[in-house]
Amino acid sequence: MTEERKLAVLRAIVEDYVSTHEPVGSKALVERHNLGVSPATIRNDMAALEEEGYIAQPHTSAGRVPTDKGYRLFVDRLSSIKPLSGAEKRAIATFLQGSLDLDDVVMRTVRLLAQVTRQVAVVQYPSLSRSSVRHVELVWLGPSRVMVVLITDTGRVEQRVVESPHTCSEDLVSGLRSTLGGLLAGMALADAPGALERLPEQYPDQAERAVVGAIVSTLLETLVETREERVVLAGAANLARFGQDFPLTIQPVLEALEEQVVLLRLVGEATSTSSLTVRIGDENPEGLTSTAVVSVGYGSGDHALAGIGVLGPMRMDYPSTMGAVRAVARYVGQILADG
Repeated sequence: MTEERKLAVLRAIVEDYVSTHEPVGSKALVERHNLGVSPATIRNDMAALEEEGYIAQPHTSAGRVPTDKGYRLFVDRLSSIKPLSGAEKRAIATFLQGSLDLDDVVMRTVRLLAQVTRQVAVVQYPSLSRSSVRHVELVWLGPSRVMVVLITDTGRVEQRVVESPHTCSEDLVSGLRSTLGGLLAGMALADAPGALERLPEQYPDQAERAVVGAIVSTLLETLVETREERVVLAGAANLARFGQDFPLTIQPVLEALEEQVVLLRLVGEATSTSSLTVRIGDENPEGLTSTAVVSVGYGSGDHALAGIGVLGPMRMDYPSTMGAVRAVARYVGQILADG
C-alpha cells in the first residue's frame, strides 16, 4: 500500500467516524468516498492500517475506528484547515469588538469559542510577564496616600493605594509621575524592576526618598506578582453531548477541568500565534487522556501574550475546530493590539 493511499483511507475512516460515531467498514468507504480502488484493496489497506495501530476493531463487526495514533497521523497530515465563513467572521468581529475592558474581552472570547466549536473553551489571561508598560499613573489622594495605576499594553489595569510613611506633596507626586512615565513607557514588564530599584536614591531629601521608596516598592510588587496566571473556562456542559465518547465515565475529565494548574498546562504553553498545537489522548495530562485539545497563542504578531484553546472528545472535527480556534485567537490579538 502506498503512503498516499494509506493516508486517504485513514482520512476517510476518521471523517466517517467523526460524522456518524459508528465503526466504519470497507463497504461504506467504497460507497462514500472515491478512493479509486476495489473493495478488496480497501479491505487489505484497512488490515494494514490495523496492523500498524492506526485503526482498531471495537467489537466483532467489520467496522473499524481510529486509534490515538490514527488521529495523530490524521492531524499531522492535514492539508488544510477549514476556514470560517464570511458571516461567521463578521459575527465574531462584531461580538468581540463590543468588549469594554480586558475582563470583558476574555469572558466574551471564552463564551464565543465554546459556542462556535460546541466544545469546552479555555482562555488564559494575558500574562504580565509577557506584557509591556503602556502607562503608569500616580494619583495624589492626600498628604499620606497615593494611588498607583499600572496599565499594560494588553489593556490590563492594576491599581494599589500606598500609605505614605511621610507627608507627601502634590508636586512630589506630579514629578515622580513624569519620571516614571519617561522611564517605563514601552518597557517590558520583566525589565521594569531593574530600572526602578535605584530610583529612590535620586532623591536627596530623606523624607522624599522614603515616600518614593514606598511607591516604587508597591509598583514592584505589582510587577512581580503571579496573579495573572489565570484561566477561564466555558462550555463544560457541551461534554454531555459526547458521553459515549468517554470509555467509562466523564467524571475524570470534569475533575481535571476544575484544576487551574491543569488548564494552564493545556493552553499556557502556547507561545506562538501562528502554530496550532493539537494534543491527543495520552499526550494530555492525567484525567484528560480520553480527550483532544487544540490550542494556539494570541497576541500581537507572532508574540503570544497567552493561550487559547478548546477541549473535546478525540472524535473531533479537527479541520473545523482548528480553523475556529485560530480565527478567534487572531481577532482577540487584534482587539488587544488596537486597544
